[in-house]
Amino acid sequence: QVQLVESGGGLVQAGGSLRLSCAASGRISSINVMGWYRQAPGKQRELVATITSGGTITYADSVKGRFTISRDNAKNTVYLQMNSLKPEDTAVYYCNIRRAISNTTPYWGQGTQVTVSS
Repeated sequence: QVQLVESGGGLVQAGGSLRLSCAASGRISSINVMGWYRQAPGKQRELVATITSGGTITYADSVKGRFTISRDNAKNTVYLQMNSLKPEDTAVYYCNIRRAISNTTPYWGQGTQVTVSS
């Protein structure tokens, strides 16, 4: 009964920027973790960044200093500001949310395509 919808993907040149948004709806726990993951062609899905409802943030080493995750708890929305984009950032980006309890199962969005050209 939880739905996630990503938006903001597109095609940009290397060095450009994009802002992704993910809005959650349904029966959402007030204490939760939201995150962004990505999957490039031929590769496994990988963590990009996470942010808790309390504001604690983690980043993958590959995006530190370039990407910024944020959230609006009142709107149940998480954002990913992506700057200095590189061709290797090309992937489908997925949003997820889970209750902030260990070993809980997350809900996933359908993904949004980000393509960075050389």
